[in-house]
Amino acid sequence: MRSKQKNSKAPADQVVKDIRRATRKQYSAEEKIRIVLEGLRGDDTIAELCRREGIAQGVYYKWSKDFMEAGKKRLAGDTARAANNEEV
Repeated sequence: MRSKQKNSKAPADQVVKDIRRATRKQYSAEEKIRIVLEGLRGDDTIAELCRREGIAQGVYYKWSKDFMEAGKKRLAGDTARAANNEEV
């Protein structure tokens, strides 16, 4: 009987995961930059910052890496950028 309960629970778990994924907060580029800069300032620990912002530490470090890589490319003279709608 227990195996039936596990099987009936699996679809419910998947539904909950799908709902969480669909309702997950989407951060704008400005919000990501603000959070990364706040982490670089060092007023709070990264753990405290991530807890306050509601993100995982791995997400913060990925954003930080992306931020640093973009800055490094820009400083190296890579001025190519995607055209925005007004330019097209």
